[in-house]
Amino acid sequence: MPHRNGPDAQARTSSTSFRTSSRMWPWLARPRPVSIGSSVNTPNDLQEEKYEEPARAHGTVHSGVGWCKPEVVPAAADLQRAAAVLNAGKKVALLVGAGALDATDEVIAIADRLGAGAAKALLGKTVLPDDLPWVTGAIGLLGTEPSWKMMNECDTLLMIGSGFPYAEFLPKEGHARGVQVDLAPDMLGLRYPMEVNLVGDSALTLRALLPLLEQKIEVTWRDDIAGWNRAWWKLLEERAMQPATPVNPQRVAWELSPRLPADAIITSDSGSCANWYARDLRMKRGMMASLSGGLASMGAAVPYAIAAKFAHPKRPVIALVGDGAMQMNNMAELITVAKYWQQWDDPRWICCVFNNGDLNEVTWEQRVIEGDPKFDASQQIPDVPYHRFAEMIGLRGIYCDNPDELGAAWERSLASDRPVVLEVKTDPEVPPLPPHITFKNAANFAKALVKGDPSEGGAIVGAVKQVLAAIMPEHKGR
Repeated sequence: MPHRNGPDAQARTSSTSFRTSSRMWPWLARPRPVSIGSSVNTPNDLQEEKYEEPARAHGTVHSGVGWCKPEVVPAAADLQRAAAVLNAGKKVALLVGAGALDATDEVIAIADRLGAGAAKALLGKTVLPDDLPWVTGAIGLLGTEPSWKMMNECDTLLMIGSGFPYAEFLPKEGHARGVQVDLAPDMLGLRYPMEVNLVGDSALTLRALLPLLEQKIEVTWRDDIAGWNRAWWKLLEERAMQPATPVNPQRVAWELSPRLPADAIITSDSGSCANWYARDLRMKRGMMASLSGGLASMGAAVPYAIAAKFAHPKRPVIALVGDGAMQMNNMAELITVAKYWQQWDDPRWICCVFNNGDLNEVTWEQRVIEGDPKFDASQQIPDVPYHRFAEMIGLRGIYCDNPDELGAAWERSLASDRPVVLEVKTDPEVPPLPPHITFKNAANFAKALVKGDPSEGGAIVGAVKQVLAAIMPEHKGR
């Protein structure tokens, strides 16, 4: 912003900033926030000066009294074109994102009408509950095998409120017809060549679209998806229960999932813990969850969890954090929790630390994507007693290095009368496998080992265990 002097100029600057912000409203269906402390600099002495409304004159800038969100629905002709594409589909797949968070009922109604399955982008994890047999869960590198299969076998794609960027996990171009719904016009057709692009609010647009859709009678497509899901959840359980040194990180999330309170709010940091958050936690209707899904910034989980608790002080909040992100800033943010937690109606606030002594996500990316061995100088991090730090500042600390005690550790944490840091000593050599392993992935992993990976033995054992779980006889024909 240009520099302006005087109280009247400062008022114009602030008003202009908020007006500029409001132009971006389609992104989140609300104006983007402006930080008065940084984007608009207001000197202390200027704040104390007397302000008078400017006189009526040419070029005078006045401030508004507020902003009203419009109701945006596509034109009737565009809805008819979208319905024609969707009605023609025999194997319809939905992909929902954060733009559909307020459209759960509408998404379910559309999916039921079309006999469709639905995958969820990472920021859309709570759009649909995971107890619906046609919901395939996450998609992408952190996604599920059913989502991968559904996208490869569908003949029609309906994308709702998502800018999911990994096109290699969407249908191949030409294999599926496409319809997209998004409030932000610049997101339409960005990831896949859609036949019909609808600018509109997700809930309102789906409500207008529903009467135009024909009820699908054939159930084979949904039966296939349900079968994939059953096999996938069984595989996840087997992977989570595999022995590790000392604790399998997947089991941390697996043991939490059935114990999640119905009104829980979950946050996750970036790193390998985000894989287990994305895959192993089954969302129930009414839960909330988020992470840094746009930038994948480390250090977001605890600040997000603090914000969630202030916004919803009666709801339990759980943050999943890797030890790398914990050391960056999350550990210091626990001091904020210690300062304010007694003001909360419900004291249940848990920070679960995956302590594996490694910047684990990047370690595995180096191995599998680049074919480079683990570089200890950049990847190893100090071993810190996080649970003891929690106790030192007045919170409760719980430590677990025995997989058979994980369930009890979660129950103690959820029953605590004060916020908890649950520190789990996890195995860094359990790989966060993608839903579909390519020949290139396997070749790069082998190349990393040949180059002399310092954790060669553990990495081989961990990877082989996880891969074999998917190809043992009981999983053939899934």
